[in-house]
Amino acid sequence: TGKSALKKYQEVVVGRKGLLRLLFFELLTMFIGPLPGAAGLLLRSKLYPLLFGSVGKKVVFGRSMTIRHPHKIHIGDNCIFDDYSVLDAKGESNKGITLGRDVLVGRSTVLSCKNGDISIGDNTNIAMNCFVQSARDVYIGSHVLFGAYCYVIGGGDHKTDRIDIPILSQGQVVRGIRIEKNCWLGGGVLVQDGAVIGHDSILGSGAVVRGSIPAYSIAAGVPAKVKKTRTEQEDA
Repeated sequence: TGKSALKKYQEVVVGRKGLLRLLFFELLTMFIGPLPGAAGLLLRSKLYPLLFGSVGKKVVFGRSMTIRHPHKIHIGDNCIFDDYSVLDAKGESNKGITLGRDVLVGRSTVLSCKNGDISIGDNTNIAMNCFVQSARDVYIGSHVLFGAYCYVIGGGDHKTDRIDIPILSQGQVVRGIRIEKNCWLGGGVLVQDGAVIGHDSILGSGAVVRGSIPAYSIAAGVPAKVKKTRTEQEDA
């Protein structure tokens, strides 16, 4: 209330005060962001690191990325962001998004904070059209493989106890999500808030994960249930 449209825009998108900072952000995302070909890749590799909290070596930024609160985004060496990917670290008190080395974020994939934090380990590969959301803590370990259209919904569950007011007005319960190292999520897997997936597990395509999946599990279904363990496969 009482804020200008420009100030509201700056708070949501840039996340920091200062007209020069806003102008620099706008010029980069307007003219360099959508630039195609080798020229665009080269200019973004040189200029985009000036936006972020920290950027490692040999990072590739695709075309027309959506970036919010870039000062709270930290990127390791050799990461690749495909065209139209989204890095949204917005929030009033969160730390934002941290990516390790050699992380791939596929085309049109969204990493979105709702005043939460997202941490992704080294060598993790997130395919196209995935959605990772955090209103608290979403941790994804190293060497995790996501098929296309996976959803990691760490935005919490809406309270529904009352019927005299809209669900939207009743607040949320947020638990966070943890996906440990060396996991493989098939296409279309949905991981709900509060889930923990143990290391070296495999989730079949279309699985809906609630609660905990033990390490070395092969799970599938709605909700996802353990069908066998990978240690059983080795024994066989």
